[in-house]
Amino acid sequence: MNNKHRGSNFEDFLKEEGIFEECHAEAVKRVIAFQLEEELKKQKLTKSQFAKRMNTSRSAVDRLLDPKRTCSLKSLILAAIALGKHLEVRLA
Repeated sequence: MNNKHRGSNFEDFLKEEGIFEECHAEAVKRVIAFQLEEELKKQKLTKSQFAKRMNTSRSAVDRLLDPKRTCSLKSLILAAIALGKHLEVRLA
């Protein structure tokens, strides 16, 4: 049985399927959402308190923490500031 993907890596497979960028973007968003949730727990902040610090609504915070939803760079920066953190974005 010949498998055209044998010996290739998962990224190559996703690229061949034309879904690498979409999968990568969702993975990054999941990591960011997880990190924000962890920081909220660490600081013992509710989503409502976090929203108030960000000067936004609770529903906006829910969207920010939803790994399936996109968010703006500005929202991420505001979230980081509200948590006393900074956002690092770099090209690799």
